[in-house]
Amino acid sequence: MRYYSTNGKVARCSFKEAVLKGLAEDGGLYMPEGLSFFSLPPDFLRDLPLISFTEIAYEIASIFVGEEIPGDTLYSIVKDAISFDAPLKPIAENIFSLELYHGPSLAFKDFGARFMARVMSYFASQNSLELTVLVATSGDTGSAVGHAFLNLPAIRVVLLYPSGKVSHIQEQQLTTLGGNIQALEVLGVFDDCQKLVKQAFLDKELQTRLTLTSANSINIARLIPQIFYYFRAWALLPEKARKLAISVPSGNFGNLTAGLLAKKMGLPVSKFIAATNINRVIPDYLDRGEFVPRPSLPTLSNAMDVGNPSNFARMLDLYSHDVSYMREDIWGGCCSDDETRAIIQQVWRDHAYLLDPHGAVGYLGLKSFLAQKRENWNGIFLATAHPAKFADIVESAAGTKVELPDTLIQSLSKPKQATLIENDYLVFKNLLLSMFAK
Repeated sequence: MRYYSTNGKVARCSFKEAVLKGLAEDGGLYMPEGLSFFSLPPDFLRDLPLISFTEIAYEIASIFVGEEIPGDTLYSIVKDAISFDAPLKPIAENIFSLELYHGPSLAFKDFGARFMARVMSYFASQNSLELTVLVATSGDTGSAVGHAFLNLPAIRVVLLYPSGKVSHIQEQQLTTLGGNIQALEVLGVFDDCQKLVKQAFLDKELQTRLTLTSANSINIARLIPQIFYYFRAWALLPEKARKLAISVPSGNFGNLTAGLLAKKMGLPVSKFIAATNINRVIPDYLDRGEFVPRPSLPTLSNAMDVGNPSNFARMLDLYSHDVSYMREDIWGGCCSDDETRAIIQQVWRDHAYLLDPHGAVGYLGLKSFLAQKRENWNGIFLATAHPAKFADIVESAAGTKVELPDTLIQSLSKPKQATLIENDYLVFKNLLLSMFAK
C-alpha cells in the first residue's frame, strides 16, 4: 500500500517513509491509498469471534504494512505490542464499555504507542538510523509513548506537555521515566505544544541535523493499531443483529479517525459519535458546516482539551471535504464538566461502574444519541483511561474510593524530571540542537 499526504503536494510514499517522516513535507498527514481495494473479505467478519485479538490485529496490520515487514516479524511485533486485552463490559441493557486501559500506562494510547515503537525500532535497525521522536501530549499520550519507547536502542523521545494542564498522575507518569525519555514542560496549552512539534517537522535546518519523527496520532503507525480494537469490540458483541453506535471521547480525533477507517474497511457500524467536552469544534462543524479552530479551554477531561485537532484533516479527506457526507456516519455531542461529574456519580450509583472523565464524556455522548432513536441499537462507548488516573475527580464525583494500580503507585514515588521552557519555537529548536545534534 502507498501513502499520500492530505495536502496532496508531495509524491506517494511507502509505509516505512510515512512512519519515519511522521508528517509529510507539505504539512499534510499521511493516508492509505485506495483503502477500499484492500478491504477485508466478508468471511473475516464472520470468523472474528473465533480468532484471537492477536490474529485480528495481524490481519489488519498486514493490509497497511504489505511486504515492507516480513510476515513472521510483523506477527511478532503485533503479539509483543498488543499483549493485553480490550474487554467489552456490559453496563446497562445493550450498552457496553470497551475498556482500553489495560496496558502499561493504563490508557488507550498504549495500543498505538507500543505498535509504533516496535515498527520504528525495526526500521531504524534495518537502516542504521538514530531517531529523535517528538511528541506533544495533552495527558495520556506522553506516558504511553514514554513507556513504549523506554530503553529502545537508537531512539530518543522528547515529550512536550502544557505546564499545569495535565493531572498530577499523568505528569508523574511522563516525567519519571528517565533514560532515553526527555520531558519538556511548556508554558502554554496543548495546542502550543502541538504547534511547536509541527514547526520542527517543517524546519529544513533541523531536518538536516536530526532524524525527526513523530509519535503523535499524526503518525500513521499510531493510527493503524487503533483500528484493531474496533474489530475486536464487534467480535465480542453478544447480539450483532442490532444497529451499532460507537461513541468516541475525542480531542485530537485520532481515535475516531481509526474507527472511521475501520468502517471504510467493512466494519458494520451505523453511527459514530464524536463526543467532546466544551472544546466542541467538531460537533460545531457537524452542526454548521464551518470549521472554526479556537484556543482550547481547560476541563476535567483534559486529554481532550484541543481546539484545533490535527486529525480533522484526515476526516475531511475521508469524506471529500463534504460535511453532508460526514454527517451520514458521525453525530456530534458535547458536555460540560458539571454533566461529566453527574454522569460519573449516576453510573456508579446505578451500575456500580466507575468512569474516568473521558469515558464519562463518551457515555454521555452515546446516551444523548440513543435517546433520539426508536430502533433497537447496540451502543459502545470507549473507556480510554483507568479511573485511577483521575482519582481525585472520580472519588469526588462518585463518592467512593478508587484503588491505585501498582504501576501508578510506583510512578508517584519517583522524582519529576522535566525541563521548563517558554512557548517559543527558537527556544525549543535550540534546546533540541544542544541536546542531540552531532
